[in-house]
Amino acid sequence: MYPKRSRFTKVKNSIVVMLLMAIIAAGCGPTGEIRLDMADNGRQIEAEVGQILAISLESNPTTGFGWELVEIEDPILQLMGEAEFQPSESKEIVGAGGTETFRIEVVNTGQTTLTLVYRRSWEEGVEPLETFRINVIVH
Repeated sequence: MYPKRSRFTKVKNSIVVMLLMAIIAAGCGPTGEIRLDMADNGRQIEAEVGQILAISLESNPTTGFGWELVEIEDPILQLMGEAEFQPSESKEIVGAGGTETFRIEVVNTGQTTLTLVYRRSWEEGVEPLETFRINVIVH
């Protein structure tokens, strides 16, 4: 006959099993947010379905310039709402810029090019001041 286990041992073993399952589950899924900035311009990014691309780029809307999403393939990437603007820490300086952050969800496997341009939205036929482009490969 097997020795009787105490109630404490059963609870302790259950906790260990639950922790192991949580660790295994965390290692199996996407790792969350992939943070990108202008240093990543021109790069190839590898991602998994469910991850979020958080692209933060310097911007100064007081000049009329702003970042716009130019190319996005709906079956692969999906914009999550509007870009968020965070003013720089120099709040005392009138007209100081800040950072615009776009959050884009990876929704399907495939390959696409993501392009953002920095321009004045009302100016037609004018080249953008800057372009941010990445190639995204989703596994």
